[in-house]
Amino acid sequence: MKTIKSILGIALISLFTLSSCSSDDNTIVIDNTPDFSGTFAQQDQMGRPAVNTVFVGSASKDTFNTTIPSQQSAAFQAMFETNLTGLSPAFANPGDQNALGQDAATFTGLLATDVLNVSLDGTTTFFDGTNVLTGRALADDVITVELLLIFGGEDFTENPNLSDDNVDANDKPFLSSFPYLASPW
Repeated sequence: MKTIKSILGIALISLFTLSSCSSDDNTIVIDNTPDFSGTFAQQDQMGRPAVNTVFVGSASKDTFNTTIPSQQSAAFQAMFETNLTGLSPAFANPGDQNALGQDAATFTGLLATDVLNVSLDGTTTFFDGTNVLTGRALADDVITVELLLIFGGEDFTENPNLSDDNVDANDKPFLSSFPYLASPW
């Protein structure tokens, strides 16, 4: 009996609340102007997924994440290069290059500037066999491309066991129209 009274009470309160709402107000004002009046602080950077995770030491994470990209290469390239040459046999010897033709110093200078490059007049892709780091399409296999550039050597054939995450597609298909992202599970 107590449960029935509780349900009845909730139903009456809901009915009263809904009936007191009025649809007479036909004027709805929505302000979509961004509000920049507060204080904002940069907390994280992930222009290239996994790069920050792999190459920035835990003691430097906060500093890296709050350093503006134009200053990152100067501040972190040496750390990236030390970590790359210690991690990847493809860069074990001075002069070793990746498939982009970059030696360890050049490649880590590129990686240390944590931005996503975008081609304004060409193909937008992380890697499509020809174009490299010209943007990113949703279906691009970003982690495998990063692994290939780090471990794959000059022609992507070195260290095949380290050069692929073996995840070749999203778990659900992407949509063909905006917002393009796959529906959530």
